[in-house]
Amino acid sequence: MSGSPDMERTFDALPPARGRGFAQTWWGQTWLKALEDTALDGDQLKRGRRHAREGAVGAVSVRPGRITAVVRDRDGTGYRSDVLLQELDEEEWDRFLDMAVDRAGHIAALLDREMPPHLVEDAAAAGVELLPGIGDLEPECTCEAWDHCPHTAALCYQVARLLDQDPFVLLLMRGRAERRLLDELQARSVARASTPSPRKPGDAEVRDSPGVRADEAFAARDMLPPLPPPPPLPEEPGPAPALDTETPPAPGVDPSALEFLVEDAAARALLLLMRALAPGHEEHPPPPALTPDQDAVRMAASSPGPVVAGRIAAGTGRGRAELDLAVRAWRHGGAAGLHVLEEDFAPDPALAARAATALDEAWAETDASGRPRLRAAGAARWTVVGAQVQLRLGPDGRWWPYRRERSVWAPAGPASADPASALALALGERAAED
Repeated sequence: MSGSPDMERTFDALPPARGRGFAQTWWGQTWLKALEDTALDGDQLKRGRRHAREGAVGAVSVRPGRITAVVRDRDGTGYRSDVLLQELDEEEWDRFLDMAVDRAGHIAALLDREMPPHLVEDAAAAGVELLPGIGDLEPECTCEAWDHCPHTAALCYQVARLLDQDPFVLLLMRGRAERRLLDELQARSVARASTPSPRKPGDAEVRDSPGVRADEAFAARDMLPPLPPPPPLPEEPGPAPALDTETPPAPGVDPSALEFLVEDAAARALLLLMRALAPGHEEHPPPPALTPDQDAVRMAASSPGPVVAGRIAAGTGRGRAELDLAVRAWRHGGAAGLHVLEEDFAPDPALAARAATALDEAWAETDASGRPRLRAAGAARWTVVGAQVQLRLGPDGRWWPYRRERSVWAPAGPASADPASALALALGERAAED
C-alpha cells in the first residue's frame, strides 16, 4: 500500500477472488447491500462481480467522499471509475467523537479493526449514519453510464474486501483519516478526564411550583417562552438494585433473573431515549415489535449467565443446545436470522423464480468442475452434495450460509444477496474447522 497517510490511501490491486465471497464481515455485507439496493440493473452488478472476481480492478484510491480505480473490460479497455459517498459534516463528527469517547469499548474495537453493531447503532442514535444505505453510493465512470455500470460495481465489490480488513477505510471515506481521528479522540478523552462531572438529576434543590391548569397553558401557548432543551442523556444505564438480601425470596422468584431483567430494561430504555433525541428521529419508522419468543432470544444473546440462560431456554421451550443455535442466528441477523433457522417457509412463485435464476447464474463463470451440486432440502433450502454446508433463502430474498454440526444445521454467518458469497462463507468456516 502507498499514498498519503493523511487524506488519501492507495491500495494495490487485489488478486482475483474466485471461489470466495467479497465480504465476510457484517459491515462489508452492509456496504454491498447498499450497492445492490441502489443499482437499477441487476445484469450490470453481475458483470461487475465477474470483473472483480477476475482481478480487473486496479489500485484503489480512497479519499474523503470518493473511491477511485481503473477497471478493465475483458478486451483490455480501461475506465476510470469513481464512487462517491457523502462526507460527515463537522457537527456530525462532533457527535460521533463525543459518543465514542463516552464508550471506550468503541475505540478499542476500531483499533482492533472491528466495527461492532452497537458502535453503528450508538452512532445512529446520535444522528450519525456511518454505513451507506440505498442511494448513498453515487457512481461516476468514463464509460458514461448513468447508473452503476460493471466498472463502478466491480470497484464497490473490491472495496468490500478492503473494508473487511480495516473499517478505518470507511471512516476515511466519511471524511476523517485514521491518525486525525485517533488524535481527536485522545484530546477529548484528556479533556473529559479533567472536567468535573456534571450535576446529576436530583442533586439540585427542587423548587415548589403551584403550576397552572392545562387548558390555561394551552390557551396561552403563543405567549409562553419556548420549552427548555431536554436534559442531558446519562452516560450509562443505572445499576440494578441488589436483590440478594437476608430475606429468602418467595417461591418461584429468582433474584438473579429479576436483576438481569432490570439491567436489560434500563439498557434498552437508554437506547430508545438516545434514538428519540437524535436528529431526524421523526423521519424513521419504528422497528417492528418483537414477539415474546424473539425478545427472549435477544436477551439470551446478551450473555446473561448460565442460570438465567437456563430459565430462558425453559421459558421458550428450547433445550440449551437449541437456544445456543437460536442465539447464533440472532447475532448473525436478528429476527430475520432466527426465522431462517427455525422456519422452512414456502416462497411465493415470484420469489422462487428469482431464487432459481440466482442459483443458475451465481456460478455462470465457473467451470463445471467448480460448480457446487445443490440438492433441495426443503422449500427454501439447498444442501451441497458431498459437503456439510447448506444455503437457505430468507423471505427477503437474501441467502444465509449454514453448516452441519453434530447432526444439526447451524448458522455460519450473515446473509448475502449473492448465493455464491453465502456459500463461500459457509465453506470457508468449514475449511477453517477442518
